[in-house]
Amino acid sequence: MQTTIIHGPGDIRFEERPDPQIQSAGDAVVRVVRSCVCGSDLWPYRGVAPTHAPHPIGHEFIGIVEAVGADVKDVRVGDFVISPFTDSDGTCVHCRNGITTSCVNFGVWGGTTRTGEPLDGAQGEYVRVPFADGTLFKVPESPDAELFPHLLTLADVMSTGHHAARSGNVHPGATVVVVGDGAVGLCAVLASKRLGAERIVAMSRHDDRQNLARAFGATDIVAERGDEGIAAIEELLGGVGADSVLECVGTKDSMRQALGAVRPGGHLGFVGVPAGAPELPMRQLFNTNIHVAGGMATVRPYLDELLPDVLSGAIEPGRVFDLALPLAQVADAYTAMDQRTAIKVLLEP
Repeated sequence: MQTTIIHGPGDIRFEERPDPQIQSAGDAVVRVVRSCVCGSDLWPYRGVAPTHAPHPIGHEFIGIVEAVGADVKDVRVGDFVISPFTDSDGTCVHCRNGITTSCVNFGVWGGTTRTGEPLDGAQGEYVRVPFADGTLFKVPESPDAELFPHLLTLADVMSTGHHAARSGNVHPGATVVVVGDGAVGLCAVLASKRLGAERIVAMSRHDDRQNLARAFGATDIVAERGDEGIAAIEELLGGVGADSVLECVGTKDSMRQALGAVRPGGHLGFVGVPAGAPELPMRQLFNTNIHVAGGMATVRPYLDELLPDVLSGAIEPGRVFDLALPLAQVADAYTAMDQRTAIKVLLEP
């Protein structure tokens, strides 16, 4: 098969690798029908995260099951499946508690499991999925291709936006501020609208992202950043601050901006992959009783809730894809994401 390999900063190649095979009785092999580039993929692409040796990359995919091991019971050959961006066995104590991203057999596609087992990257033609029953989520009927972009967002960005909203205690009537206008931030706007927020402020300074934020339910846009952004939020909300602030970037500056926008006693939900050593000011939290929660999105448990709304058309999170490219042009997809000429790039086989 051909798959995407990162060799170092700015060095993405589409290369031939052996086809994945069933290695354990709980494995499945999935033929990828859609994948994409994530904002977090840009950290190694930009050299923010080190690449010590060439390895597969990409962690979001949907596809069709091509083969299963002898112990796989919940998915069969021919099933259309969504894969969360991590694998999970579904049976350990953390999975049973709903924290699948802390599974004792946890791994991210393109990396390794905790036991060192290498995992295929999602930006390829096929993926071997260990713990198929605990990881893969079957779509009840084979969906039309028009739904593929929306279904693909459930593998990560829509589920992560939803995780931000849940962690940030978004509820009917709430006032919400979303920090970050990438795909996750935009999906956090959509998730907040879905959960009944009354006022949603999207912090964005790019026209195309502002327009999509409004389409997803944003009632206000704040383009300023840093201290100016905090002051603009304070003025917009009458000096009170927001009930919920959703941090969807992962930098020190974005966390500071998020903390500056939340009211005393309010909630901050954070899902941005940390980069640049973001910090929490404990004295500020102590003085204001701000609640902070979040982290890596537990995608698998959310799919029961989110999938019906995608299948019914109640939400259309796939609108975050504003560029589609053949999988073989994956290097161009990274360039477009890095240069911000695309919000999120869909990759088609």
